[in-house]
Amino acid sequence: MSNMATSKSGDVEGNCTVEERGSHLQEFKEIEEIRKLIAALKNTCMNQLDREISCERFTYIIDSYQEQPYLIDPYLESVLNQLLEIVRDQNSPPILVHEAFKYLYFITKMRGFKVIVRFFPHEVSDVEPVLALMDKENPQDYASWETRYMLLLWLSIVCMIPFDLKRLDNTTALAIKQGARATVMNRILQVGEMYLTVNDKSRDAAAYLISRFMTRLDVKKEKLPEFIDWSLQILHEAEAETVAGMNALCGILMTLALLFKHGKREDLLTYVPAVLEKVLGGVFLSDFNTVLRKSAMKILQRLGLTLLKSRVTSWRYQRGNRSLSANLQQKKALVTGPIQTLEVQNDDEEFDVPDEVEDVIEHLLGGLRDKDTVVRWSAAKGIGRITGRLPKALGDEVVASVLELFSLQETDGAWHGGCLALAELGRRGLLLPHRLKDVVPVVLKSLVYDELRGTFSVGAHVRDAACYVCWAFARAYDPEEIVPYVKKLANGLLVVSVFDREVNVRRAASAAFQENVGRQGTFPHGIDILTTADYFAVGLRTSCYLELSVYIAQFEEYTKSMIDHLVHMKISHWDSSIRLLAAKGLHNLTPKDPEYLAQTVMPQLIAMTSSIDLYHRHGSILAAAEITHALFLIADSQKKKITNFLSDSTISGLKEIPQKLDDSKLFRGLGGELMRKAVSHLIEKMSLSKMPFHKDSSIDHWQKIIDDCLHHKEPDVQQAAINAIPAFLSEYSRDENGKADTVKQDDLLKKYLNELKSNMKTSRQGYSLALGSLPKFMLHGQLEKVLTGLIQAATISESYVSWAETRRDALKAITSIIRTVGVESDGSVQNVVCGQNVPAIYRVFLAAMSDYTMDSHGDVGAWVREASISGLETLTCILSEKAPNLITPETCKNLCCCLLQQACEKIDRTRARAGSVFIKLLYHKPTVPHVPHRRELCVKLPHEDVKEINWAAPSETFPQLTGLLSLSTFTYSVLLGLTVSVGGLTESLVKYSSSSLYNYLHEISEDSSAMDVFSQTLIQIYKDYHRNDRVSIPLLKMTAQLLSKGCFQCFVDDTSHSFLVELLNLVKKEMYRSSDPFKLMAAADVLTELLQFREETKRLSLSSLMILLCHKYPRVRKSTANKLYEALVTYDDIVPENELDNVMTILSDTNWDTSIDEVRPIRNKVCDIIGIVRPVPSKLTVTDKQN
Repeated sequence: MSNMATSKSGDVEGNCTVEERGSHLQEFKEIEEIRKLIAALKNTCMNQLDREISCERFTYIIDSYQEQPYLIDPYLESVLNQLLEIVRDQNSPPILVHEAFKYLYFITKMRGFKVIVRFFPHEVSDVEPVLALMDKENPQDYASWETRYMLLLWLSIVCMIPFDLKRLDNTTALAIKQGARATVMNRILQVGEMYLTVNDKSRDAAAYLISRFMTRLDVKKEKLPEFIDWSLQILHEAEAETVAGMNALCGILMTLALLFKHGKREDLLTYVPAVLEKVLGGVFLSDFNTVLRKSAMKILQRLGLTLLKSRVTSWRYQRGNRSLSANLQQKKALVTGPIQTLEVQNDDEEFDVPDEVEDVIEHLLGGLRDKDTVVRWSAAKGIGRITGRLPKALGDEVVASVLELFSLQETDGAWHGGCLALAELGRRGLLLPHRLKDVVPVVLKSLVYDELRGTFSVGAHVRDAACYVCWAFARAYDPEEIVPYVKKLANGLLVVSVFDREVNVRRAASAAFQENVGRQGTFPHGIDILTTADYFAVGLRTSCYLELSVYIAQFEEYTKSMIDHLVHMKISHWDSSIRLLAAKGLHNLTPKDPEYLAQTVMPQLIAMTSSIDLYHRHGSILAAAEITHALFLIADSQKKKITNFLSDSTISGLKEIPQKLDDSKLFRGLGGELMRKAVSHLIEKMSLSKMPFHKDSSIDHWQKIIDDCLHHKEPDVQQAAINAIPAFLSEYSRDENGKADTVKQDDLLKKYLNELKSNMKTSRQGYSLALGSLPKFMLHGQLEKVLTGLIQAATISESYVSWAETRRDALKAITSIIRTVGVESDGSVQNVVCGQNVPAIYRVFLAAMSDYTMDSHGDVGAWVREASISGLETLTCILSEKAPNLITPETCKNLCCCLLQQACEKIDRTRARAGSVFIKLLYHKPTVPHVPHRRELCVKLPHEDVKEINWAAPSETFPQLTGLLSLSTFTYSVLLGLTVSVGGLTESLVKYSSSSLYNYLHEISEDSSAMDVFSQTLIQIYKDYHRNDRVSIPLLKMTAQLLSKGCFQCFVDDTSHSFLVELLNLVKKEMYRSSDPFKLMAAADVLTELLQFREETKRLSLSSLMILLCHKYPRVRKSTANKLYEALVTYDDIVPENELDNVMTILSDTNWDTSIDEVRPIRNKVCDIIGIVRPVPSKLTVTDKQN
């Protein structure tokens, strides 16, 4: 309903975002393209591909104007005529005619059929052609329903020509006499009746056609009784359980509803009892089909309206000014005087209301409870329309019946339907001012309606409809009628506009508030509020709670209502994020009325902390914590203490909250996690607020709670405790001199360091992060011990290799400690980061850069590497500022190499972090000392080019970094990183990394020394990562790609260079006794690419390939045969020319999936043809077996 409410507000263009507001179009820009597409239909319709492309483009253009269809109006007639020319052309093939009608349908869908139908030709000469086209259509052809739909719409206006249809039959009297065809009247009626039972949109057009057709004077005399009887018969005989029966029922009900809408009352009144009896006696109102129930609601209201004469009731309330400017010119002055009514009929009570109307109203009221919105909406409109024709007493009874829907026993659907009905009654002037005292309270309740159901709630549609009611009030009443309710309505709309969970409801409330400000002019500070909290500003929920609410609360009329709404509604909300936002919102609102919050709200919240409801407990603890901290900040700014604001009982209540929860065992079981997080938050805020509990025993209990949370398996619970530690220890672990209490310090560090050796992963994680969060005074004199424990926790051990999270959190803790204690070049190792402990810290960070632990989650070592990157960044930046002499050349070299390797690897997140940190250190001020090749790096990576680069995007990263292969210090690291990327699986990653590497090798292909460096580096990577599948498999893939691209052609004629032989031997070594089929197939790719080189390499490669042709894995044999076949096609001189066809035939025709015993003779035959020694299977001797 928010879209409806806002579209009627006049000042808001639909439900769009801030970005969309500026993108609304001003004109139909693609009109020429539309005309060209239509003109080209004759050519494109004959080719399916062209036809689909044209249709897709046409649809895209039309759909983009769906929200602004009026922009096509200046060109609508010419476009429609262009399409109708194609339709009316006798030479147009059927497929062309269908495409034209399809385009017509797209335009109709955008602009609406009631607008389009007016542009159709509707002369006498058009009747026969349209009927002829209609006769050609097959109702069962589901591919051409657009054609039938548009023809039926065309027929609906053609049939209204102002001539007796019998005149059209005279011209074909002879044909009629011969029985060749029926009369025009019968043909139109038959077409309409035929399509009333189909299962596509043609049914809607057929209903519209018949409802219009039956209103003709000549038709209703002859056909109306017969059609009504036929319709009632269908309603009686159709089976709702079948698809065909359901289609027939929906079509008939829709037609009858439109017929009673378009027809004259005196013509249809006699049929009302029979139709009403059939509708009420059928299953239409209770059927599961939504369309059927909606159609039943429509026909019921039309029957009720037919029973009552069309009249403007004298008791209807006269609306206020429809012009905004007229209201504003009143300068908010209230007009006094009696209520004005329309003096239309003075004999208001001088007529009888038929008994059937009561049945209609009863069922419409029942429709307001329906489970589907469309049915409730139709029923609400029916209630409004019928009430407008009733006497005042009966109209008031209807209002009373609607108000009965707002009870706790009713469903959310009833509340929603009730709101819609009230809005309809209000905007029609049928809700008299004396009823406002009953209506406003239920509307205010509806504005905050929220019914919890399991883990979610329903009620957003009710709140949205309540906003619609408020919007309707703005237009329905004069300002003096609303004055008694202005404060309540304004407060109700504002709290919804900033505090509702759903964005559509917030925007609906904002639109309703805006409408009331403009049309009523009595809402306090309305213009000031709208300039800040407008329809678009309320789109962001966080901003609403933390910023807009504070702005609105500065006006005293709204302050307490904002606070009360958060306290009574939102801190107990079912959504935990809303509870947290509500608590933070109360923190920001506290300065607006600190006394009210301290003296009234805080006692309420403390009482709620003992509630049996989990959401109440959680929200009240969070709110109490935030308000306490806000009160402390106010007291501190006034040079006062927190005790000046909070009473002793409140302070005592706050202190006892953790103990009460623990005694009640509420930290366990369902909701225990929420309670732990909330209490940790409370401890943090009370510590920041310097609550006077320093010598109290509760402090030890708080410490125990925090320590228990550090053991918890949920990271959020651990993080809440970690956040509380700095404030808690800073306030309650100091002695009189402000230094650490040595007893507490020793006990805490001893416990925390012991937990770093725990057999529980979560304990190690929690206590590592806890050590990292310790304040500086707690680390004084104990830093060496803490760093040693964390360094040990961050180092991989055989027993806990898979615990990557513990190593990550230990590294995070070390990084946090570095920030906390700072750096002093000559400082004490017990107090600060200095020359004695910097090498050890760098070692643990650099070692972590080689953590590639894998588990079921994938490369979890990436978490450790990313934590290490952050640590290296922090340490190096601080050292470059405070003690650059502690950064050695070797350390800086290793640091840069590690960062560049990670910046070239395959994980986007890790690559982005490493790339940005490397650039930051390269251009850091003051300069980081000893960066290798600094000048060359600055040339290859200019600051202007790389400062905005997206390092996570392969297309941007690899072209920048591949050029660093030319820098000797970084060649190995960059190539190692590229190896994993080029040999990876992701398409975009492989595409951009490989193309960058090919381009680099192409540039240096003429430089023998550069190629020699590259080849030797590649060989070294093979040696260093032998049997390391993380690198070796991508390395084999990359090597095969480089060989296939001819990147090593410079070694073809250089017989003295050992690169190819070394490469071949390393590949064979990697294959030896490998059981990984992926590695073997990658190795086979390399071996087949080596066949292009000199004779020695070729012979050794063929020998290895022959072994793979008889490998135990069929997929390896098959892949090797395919690759060898491709090599024989690609490269010359691998086998003798006269035997080439024979070998290729054997490779392609052999089924390599069969057993090895069947394949081996074939493989041996290939060896004999090529001239390669047959491989002999290795067999273990008796001695070998015994050994």
